[in-house]
Amino acid sequence: MSDIPLFSERLSRRAFLGASALGAAAVALSACTTTDVVTPPVAAPPSEPAFGDAASMYAARVDEGYQLPAIPVAKIDPKFVRQIVSDPTGEKPGTIVVDTSEHFLYLVRDGGKAIRYGVSLGKAGFGWTGSAVVQARKKWPVWTPPPEMIQRRPELAKYKDGMPPGPQSPLGARALYLFRDGKDTMYRLHGTPEWDSIGKNASSGCVRFMNQDIIDLYSRVNGPVPVFVRPNLSPAGKIMAVSSRTAEPIDAGVPKDAEFLK
Repeated sequence: MSDIPLFSERLSRRAFLGASALGAAAVALSACTTTDVVTPPVAAPPSEPAFGDAASMYAARVDEGYQLPAIPVAKIDPKFVRQIVSDPTGEKPGTIVVDTSEHFLYLVRDGGKAIRYGVSLGKAGFGWTGSAVVQARKKWPVWTPPPEMIQRRPELAKYKDGMPPGPQSPLGARALYLFRDGKDTMYRLHGTPEWDSIGKNASSGCVRFMNQDIIDLYSRVNGPVPVFVRPNLSPAGKIMAVSSRTAEPIDAGVPKDAEFLK
């Protein structure tokens, strides 16, 4: 009976060594075999953060010391409210495209998206199409009517040296100055207190926004940006919009304290 524990001990050791050898062989075998490697999916580019509700976007606010009134969004066609859409322009991210047939301005973003703003454009006889570059910008700019406008509207002569900035200024809360070949075109992307003109042809040729929208666009333009103003977004419209300039400038020049973009 005394040999049984010794035999059991030897048997246990053999079992352990056998199991160890089998495990080592399995490890060696696994090292020589191939397995399917699951490649992690490529992360999609970050999407443009969604805007808040329209009432919040167009609420009253104090901006640079000026009191901006709220926009009565219930009176605005919802399609003219600032929103993120699929890019219909086919242009590179960062490009600005104005579709004069629909009264939309698109700021092209990454990921096939664009920010769309409702705008007001030139009235009959003051429309224009073509290309330019945002070369300068200014918060709460002074507005100086050009001589042609004063001649047509003599009551503006009191502003020949400039109208102080403020919520009632025709240039609104921000102005982006359009250049071509290094020269000021006298056309602007700018704000307006006349929110009810959005979606209409009511200006003297420039592209104007609700003030809350031009503040948003201004914050996204930090360098020279190409601008295309087109009669529509069709291929034919793109070809047509080479350079047709019949609009009257709204502003006499770029303020000396404007920020020039490089």
